Amino acid sequence: MSKIIDGIKISKEIKSEIRKKILIATEKGFRSPSLKIVLVGGHGPSKIYVNAKLKACESVGIDAELISLSDNILQEELTELIKKLNKDNDVDGFIVQLPLPENISIQKVIENIDSSKDVDGFTNDNIGSITSKNKKLLPATGLGVMTLIKRYSIDVESKKCVVIGSSRNVGGAIAQMLVQREDVTVTVCNSKTKDLKSITIDADLIISAVGIPNLVTEDMVKDGVSIIDVGISRVKDSSKRSGFKIVGDVDFDSIYKKANLITPVPGGVGPMTIVSLLQNTLKVYCDKFKI
Repeated sequence: MSKIIDGIKISKEIKSEIRKKILIATEKGFRSPSLKIVLVGGHGPSKIYVNAKLKACESVGIDAELISLSDNILQEELTELIKKLNKDNDVDGFIVQLPLPENISIQKVIENIDSSKDVDGFTNDNIGSITSKNKKLLPATGLGVMTLIKRYSIDVESKKCVVIGSSRNVGGAIAQMLVQREDVTVTVCNSKTKDLKSITIDADLIISAVGIPNLVTEDMVKDGVSIIDVGISRVKDSSKRSGFKIVGDVDFDSIYKKANLITPVPGGVGPMTIVSLLQNTLKVYCDKFKI
């Protein structure tokens, strides 16, 4: 049995499920789901990520459109565009790709997005729904992580889970999702937690989302641990043609032999974040047309 938690494989399975649902809907005469992606500026990694999202949408039958804006755009101009998208009944959901230029307030952007179209799951209404029985559009990365836990039948009942990273949209949201299960003990840490090893060494499941290369090392984990690595960083590597390689928060090579299950980086959580965006778009679409 493979130790690898294969996000690419699971995302393909979910895309197939989404594609079938959309096909059934369009055969009944409904239009295809519609998603807009707003990209501000020319941030290289963002362009790559956006292209992956557009390709994923195309593969399942979601009509996705990229709206490219100058990095010199004013906050007020971006706000007006967001309000326009909020009111457009032909737009099921939209995202404003992060990060944003320094002159744009991320918080103000999020505050102006209609939560019913917030398929990233970043608005207060959507994040707040994590602790509600009426779950709305859950943060995409957190939804992806929880999907991996479910589809790989990772046993968390009465287990100790450590989440490293407490950011509102990622680590904190994932921790809240786990807490809602009511059958797992969750400890939330961050990169500044003192003696992090003393906490992680007893963990049955470690989810790291801080973006610090190889923060979690072999001596920090016990045999049989399950690890979901959300972090992603570029580090210099002269052996690579590009001059760098992509790594996660976890020292994969050294921990692999001790782990029960572990996500690779890339190929683990990344594809699941994108497919969760598709799931949220489908949810908005189905709720709108009562499909």
